[in-house]
Amino acid sequence: MAEDSKAKVEHNPKILSGPVLINSPNAALSKSLLSRYQNIVLFNEGDTRLIATYVWIDGTGEHIRCKDRTLNFYPRAPTELPVWNFDGSSTGQADRKNADTHLVPRTIYKDPFRQEPHILVMCDTYKYNMEPTETNHRVNCQAAYDKCTKEEPWFGIEQEYILLDADLRPFGWPPGGCPPPQGPYYCGVGANKVFARDLVQAHYLCCLYAGIPLAGTNAEAMPSQWEFQVGPAIGVKAADDLWMARFILHRLAEEFGIIVSFDPKPVEDWNGSGAHVNFSTKAMRAENGIVEIEKAIDKLSKVHMKHIKVYDPREGKDNERRLTGLHETASINDFTSGVANRSCSIRIPRKCAEESCGYLEDRRPASNCDPYAVIDALLRTCILNE
Repeated sequence: MAEDSKAKVEHNPKILSGPVLINSPNAALSKSLLSRYQNIVLFNEGDTRLIATYVWIDGTGEHIRCKDRTLNFYPRAPTELPVWNFDGSSTGQADRKNADTHLVPRTIYKDPFRQEPHILVMCDTYKYNMEPTETNHRVNCQAAYDKCTKEEPWFGIEQEYILLDADLRPFGWPPGGCPPPQGPYYCGVGANKVFARDLVQAHYLCCLYAGIPLAGTNAEAMPSQWEFQVGPAIGVKAADDLWMARFILHRLAEEFGIIVSFDPKPVEDWNGSGAHVNFSTKAMRAENGIVEIEKAIDKLSKVHMKHIKVYDPREGKDNERRLTGLHETASINDFTSGVANRSCSIRIPRKCAEESCGYLEDRRPASNCDPYAVIDALLRTCILNE
């Protein structure tokens, strides 16, 4: 949620009143009508047709766009798919007088909405001359990963988010005010503690169907705040998977009439939302890998503010609201590390410390970060010594 929306949640009682869901045009639609058409078979003998949904990051660096096209074959690899284009002037990625912007397919997923044989396609974006657009951080991420494949960098990303109703208030919050203080909501159970579990469960199943390695999900510290974990995955694929998981969540929320916000600090005095990145190399996971973990932490300490600038789309401005030193965060101005300490920049899990190997958790990335940029920074700092 933007800062002005945040202010409305905090100070405007009117925004905190009114019916939930009923104001959403999508929620008012009859889903039974759609179900009549969901199982239409496009396959006839000797005739293969399917729908490919191309998905990409727009000019904001944090929002997602998509468009569909019909294919008459089933692609076995992204390179078999046609390069497509879109109006970049409508997405903040091109000038109106030279608007055609290219979509290059990178990763294929099964489509959980239309189901097989239909597909979702994660793409990156290029200008008219095939130079990467300003928000195409995948190119640099891929280049970094290509230099360190032997180190087998693994990533697991903990994506936190908050659900809003059609009035941009946290979903399920009481009219005219806030719920009781945080405490019972994290991993909570009960109608007065968690909201929209149906949406969360649908997202979990849809991601697994699509082929995204979702490791788990849980309710978070603020009511209507949730988290899902993507990974572990190697290199660039972890970022592909996270972006597609975000797309599926937005797409599902349309049908529920709920808005998904990746704003890092939607409500003051409550926990914010991050995208904690768990990172390891083959050496870190090996016997006595704690030595390599500590080396990586030392490298990160020397470029702390450089990482902060790439850990949200506004070069640290969003994280300024979240990384205050309160609510399970470190201060944005200080680099700290510790074992099992969730108020540090970098946390070493207790089990990793006890076993002297494993991974580190970078708790600084904001919930609206571009995971391509985050992974690129970690690879270049911790492995490539750049």
